[in-house]
Parts: sequence; structure tokens; C-alpha cells
Amino acid sequence: MTLSILAVDDSRTIRDMLRLALTQAGFCPSLAEDGVHGLEVLSDLEPDAIITDINMPRLDGFGFIEAVRDQERHRATPILVLTTESAPELKARARAAGATGWIVKPFDPDKLVRALHMVAGPGATT
Repeated sequence: MTLSILAVDDSRTIRDMLRLALTQAGFCPSLAEDGVHGLEVLSDLEPDAIITDINMPRLDGFGFIEAVRDQERHRATPILVLTTESAPELKARARAAGATGWIVKPFDPDKLVRALHMVAGPGATT
């Protein structure tokens, strides 16, 4: 079963790295460049998991996570935060908004893939 992943990040470089890492791992990635675009892309998707940055224009990661959680069909979709931020208060804020996990950039593709399999793979508990 191919897992569908929505990745939201305003950095083209990070989006390219995510596309490569996810495709090589056998995932089917969809990409968006900020929270507003992420919500637009999400309207046509049923992703198995979502990856989002925090610091983005138009709608940041916190607002994006809250907007996703406000949608009944995405209430249980795992959301991993991928960001350069590592402050405990930001992690707590992301968790309060509905994030499932936190990965600090620069990311290790293998660790990211393992995290996605843990939260969205067969047998994952959401």
C-alpha cells in the first residue's frame, strides 16, 4: 500500500528534498508552499499523513494545523511538524494545535520515513 503524504513548506529546497526522500521511500507526495496552499491542496486529498513547517507566509504551521483539525475528515490524520524551531514552548503549542510529532531541520530522510511509517503505516494507531 502506497502512503499518500501532504508536505507543506515555503522553502522550494525543502520541498524538493521532501519530494525526493518520500518518492524514494515509496510514498506518494503532494506538495504545498504555505498553509493557505496546503489547505487548497488538502481539499482534493485524503493523505495518510501531513508534514508541515511552522514559519510560513500567509498561514503559518500552527494556523494550518488548527484548520486541518477543524475538518472532520482530517481530525485523526497524523501531522508531523518539520521545522528549524526546537523550543519546548513551540512544541507544546504545536501539540495543542493538534500536531502528532516534531522533526527538526535539517532532517534525516531515513528518520523521517521511519516516523511516517510509525504514525501512518499499516498498524499505526492514530
